[in-house]
Amino acid sequence: MNMILNELRQLAARAENKRTETGIPRVAMVQGRIPEHQLAAVYEPMLNLILTGSKTMSVGEQTYHYDPATYFVMSVDLPAVGQVYPSAEGEPYLAVSLTLEPKVVATLIADLPKPAAGALYSSGFSVAPVTDELLDAWHRMLGLMDKPDEIAALSPVYEREILFRVLQGPLGWMLRDIATPDATLARVGVAVNWLRTNFHKSVRIEELAQMAALSVSAFHRHFKAVTALSPLQFQKRIRLLNARYSLLAGEGNITSVAFGVGYESPAQFSREYASFFGAPPSKDIAGLRLRAF
Repeated sequence: MNMILNELRQLAARAENKRTETGIPRVAMVQGRIPEHQLAAVYEPMLNLILTGSKTMSVGEQTYHYDPATYFVMSVDLPAVGQVYPSAEGEPYLAVSLTLEPKVVATLIADLPKPAAGALYSSGFSVAPVTDELLDAWHRMLGLMDKPDEIAALSPVYEREILFRVLQGPLGWMLRDIATPDATLARVGVAVNWLRTNFHKSVRIEELAQMAALSVSAFHRHFKAVTALSPLQFQKRIRLLNARYSLLAGEGNITSVAFGVGYESPAQFSREYASFFGAPPSKDIAGLRLRAF
């Protein structure tokens, strides 16, 4: 395992300290100290493999720690706060990711035996140790960066193998559920996708439950189990994260941005912003800009 892991690190070492595209569909990598505002974000469904250093990811009150040679699966869009750390020897954080495409997963699942039913209430993100077989598939996938003419033919094959190895592991149920429309996780995902797109709009829990084809009580229970947040907490964090990006990009003042993300009161917006990010909007944005240089 160590030899393949070291070779993977060499391949991914060309990454920058931001999401770096590889030229391979849905595959990206990142290295080093990542800007703070990029780690507090809405994370899309993905498979992420830690190569060097470590990372913590917090959603609601749940926090997971990822060490080298572990991977995590995020099965729905989640507003999360992450932190990355170098290795004990001072080597920079290094990771690769595969964005999950439900259609690709569904096609693969159709060719596999149906497993036993999974847990009823489960989180939409978790961590597991990597296997030699999974590392080997990742190694061949990243090796395509040096063989661009082979990407179109071979990357779909390697992607299927990576997904297959995950399906065979302890987090396989998460992949199955995002590609199974009737699964509870997929139903919650419908409401999650709506909230992410329409975070600035008012919505009633009854309407979200209807989207998910669940009763109100079941929807609320399942939603919190998957996202570690209530629907209203989820919407609030999406609003605050989008507001932070808008303010950092200079797309308006505090009042206009507050109204733009759905708040009716700039004062309430500032209070909730400070509670989530640890400082009021103006001070937080000034600090982010200062730390970026």
